[in-house]
Amino acid sequence: MTKTVFEKSKEGRKGIKLPNSGIKETNLEKFIPSELLKKEAVILPQLTEFDVVRHFVNLSKKNYCLDSNFYPLGSCTMKYNPKIEEFCANLAGFNDIHPEQDEKDVQGALELMFKLGESLKAITGMDAISLQPAAGAHGEFAGMLIAKMHFEEKKEKRTKVIIPDSAHGTNPASAKMCGFDVIEVKSGSNGILEPAAVKELLDKNTAVIMMTNPNTLGLFEENIKEISDLAHKNGTLMYYDGANLNAIMGITSPALMGFDIMHINLHKTFATPHGGGGPGAGPVLVTKRLEKFLPIPIVKDNGNNYYLDYDIENSIGKVKAFYGNFSIFVRAYAYILSLGKEGIQSTSKDAVLNANYLKEKLKILFDLPYDKLCMHEFVLSGENQKQYGINTLAIAKRIVDFGIHPPTIYFPLIVHEAIMIEPTETENKETLDEFVEILKQIEKEIKTKPEILLNALSKACSSRVDETIAARQLNLRWKN
Repeated sequence: MTKTVFEKSKEGRKGIKLPNSGIKETNLEKFIPSELLKKEAVILPQLTEFDVVRHFVNLSKKNYCLDSNFYPLGSCTMKYNPKIEEFCANLAGFNDIHPEQDEKDVQGALELMFKLGESLKAITGMDAISLQPAAGAHGEFAGMLIAKMHFEEKKEKRTKVIIPDSAHGTNPASAKMCGFDVIEVKSGSNGILEPAAVKELLDKNTAVIMMTNPNTLGLFEENIKEISDLAHKNGTLMYYDGANLNAIMGITSPALMGFDIMHINLHKTFATPHGGGGPGAGPVLVTKRLEKFLPIPIVKDNGNNYYLDYDIENSIGKVKAFYGNFSIFVRAYAYILSLGKEGIQSTSKDAVLNANYLKEKLKILFDLPYDKLCMHEFVLSGENQKQYGINTLAIAKRIVDFGIHPPTIYFPLIVHEAIMIEPTETENKETLDEFVEILKQIEKEIKTKPEILLNALSKACSSRVDETIAARQLNLRWKN
């Protein structure tokens, strides 16, 4: 087991050695009020610089990442991000600026933000954008605040938001945080929403219908235009969860489907860091009639220079310090420019192709609840494997033994023992075939030697844990 830096600490060791400066010691209370000074010494590990470097380099090797191996994590688009975007984000002109600099000194940064916004509008078909939200769920929250402001301006007291039973968990959370009541609509037997089911729930109190398309089963909502027409006839807004945008870029758009508000997960779809807590970016986009509610400031171009417009009377206000996570904008814009219009479309086509290739290969091993053409991801079920005493969690842990990150499991909740797989467009056929062979071996073990799965994680850096105790008795404190 890896020791902590405190366990490696040895009394008297130092990271640096400096010659005597010849400057006399001075009491800090001459410069800092005594109440702001610590009375006891800070407890820090005592290590050499080499010890520290070696410790954190070894820790980094234990972290699983796309640069290491396959990461088929459904619903999250954990795809490879070309390193040119990292290079661009670290250019001094972008990396060394400060958000409080005068606008005339950061025209390049403002131009990039403006042109990124124009690109995202073109891809989604929407009319206006704010880059400010810091992540997908944050953009979703901003979007629902926009919907709330829209109905307040119309003096309509609408309280309900309709959300499919297969939705991402942030959808009901965002709606509830904005004061709406969440009404669940059941998916049809074919995994998509039926207009009749939506119509039955629609009334004059319905403010928004929130949907993801393709949905979390990886299926395209074929009835989306009929549903959006029903919503608009009722005066209801359509909200698009952009988490699965990677499947449709350049092929169709949320605007064509009839959506009024949406967010984009830049850190899923447009080559920015994903995981580890961020940073992310969740721009919110709207149709023309909702533009006046966007968060401020908005980056604009007056023909002579780029500027930040704070003078939007009906704006929901600021939702993030300054203007959003700028380095993520640089990465996303570099990604879009490097691919171009045709490349953006090919990205989605390849993602769909890879997902359908895997689906056809794996449906002979596991149950496929919805056996139809999928989009960028698909959902298997490990329900049949339970007859051998093995559940989906055990399968996921066994996959780790082969050096591959397991897919999303137990989501969406409408599929029992769900195994949600998204290969993304960046994986080659050899990697996909290797993944198939690994699952074939695991499926064989389930039937012949299930004890192997019950003792999985033999190659992982930690022993198998009791998930229930780990979740309910979380303890991250270090005790001296």
